[in-house]
Amino acid sequence: MGWIQIILGLLVIIVSISSLSRFYSAGFFLHNDDLCRHFYGFKDVYEGIDVRALTARVEEVLNKMERLQDKLESTVQQMEKNKEDLHKTHISRFEYKKFLEDEVIRPLYSAHIALRQIRLPRIEENENGTLIEHPLINNFVIEEIRKYISPKENRVGKTNIYGTRKIYNTIGHACVVMKKELEEYMEYDIGSYCKDDWNLAQKLMIHGCDPLPRRRCLTRASKLYLKPYAINESLWRIPDGRNVRWSNYQCRNFECLSSKNPRRGYSKCTGCFEMEKEKLKWVTNTSFAIDFLIKDVLAIKPGEIRIGLDFGVGTGTFAARMREQNVTIVSTALNLGAPFNEMIALRGLIPLYATLNQRLPFFDNTLDLIHTAGFMDGWIDLQLMDFILFDWDRILRPGGLLWIDRFFCQRKDLDDYMYMFLQFRYRKHKWSIAPKSKDEVYLSALLEKPPRSL
Repeated sequence: MGWIQIILGLLVIIVSISSLSRFYSAGFFLHNDDLCRHFYGFKDVYEGIDVRALTARVEEVLNKMERLQDKLESTVQQMEKNKEDLHKTHISRFEYKKFLEDEVIRPLYSAHIALRQIRLPRIEENENGTLIEHPLINNFVIEEIRKYISPKENRVGKTNIYGTRKIYNTIGHACVVMKKELEEYMEYDIGSYCKDDWNLAQKLMIHGCDPLPRRRCLTRASKLYLKPYAINESLWRIPDGRNVRWSNYQCRNFECLSSKNPRRGYSKCTGCFEMEKEKLKWVTNTSFAIDFLIKDVLAIKPGEIRIGLDFGVGTGTFAARMREQNVTIVSTALNLGAPFNEMIALRGLIPLYATLNQRLPFFDNTLDLIHTAGFMDGWIDLQLMDFILFDWDRILRPGGLLWIDRFFCQRKDLDDYMYMFLQFRYRKHKWSIAPKSKDEVYLSALLEKPPRSL
């Protein structure tokens, strides 16, 4: 009889241990979200609600409705004040229609859409059953932004050329901070003409909302766009000013951009729009050792320099001179008070509209040359500069050349910046330091990336 009790006791212990192991695996003692979801299902587990985002969305809708009400009340009060002249005034149907569209229907529609889009955070489940939330969607009211940043599934569930089942459009993280400006930028009628707001787009980019979302509207061109000059004359001729939209610049033509004009609207790269001055750069000997000539640089690697990047502020003159040597150069440019991008393109060269904020869109070890002048100087934070230099090192091929052209900084900071350039152990082909003023110095260098064979 005793042995039966022992057997039953062992069975109880075994059953207890197996039950406890199941409780453990289910996450009762050690919480595991994936296993818990397996037992309880998708809806029972996820209870998180982004209350802050929800509250912000409701307040935004209420503010829009309040602004609309104030505007309508103000209009009525104005009409009451002028009621004696009101019956004499004849408003055309077109003006009445425009008032309703701009002042009533558009803000009412915006509030209506925002109200419809107030819902719990969007939750999806991937192939492994893991929850995926797209939190950025809940930060924006404008429907076009929400459509853009929502993942786009491939048709009929097939894997695309990238090996994924969805395409994820990207925007810069600072877009959330600049929500008001981004929503203004993305508020348009699909298929109609975009607003002339490239300056707003550039402001967003410079402040970290980069990349910007794509837009589904038609970009405005100049009112009278003429055929550009042929390539054999466009390199060294000022383009026709009618091919540029001047509405967001201080100047209204290329002549106004002369360095002699104190109200030209830009301060970097003074004289860049004067071809007679530009023709002298990198081909004419100067009295300064910091000025390297293109022919001397190319002679260091004869026949090996074919493609490169000019990272700076300018109108493409470096790329033009290199083109004469059968070298293709992409020039980064921002329109900092003047049409730098348009000027480069109208000269028949390639502008890259890019800021310091972003990783360069080139693959690893592909470029023969990187040239930098007039942009990244002693104002730049050392840590930011470190990230930029490592990105340049990434895209420069082994044996490629880094040309630092007239970099200037405070004399007391020179050692810090020299370390930044020399930390990669590039081979020095040229290295020159010259005084700029009492407290500032210039640094020019030509450095070669080592092989780094692993």
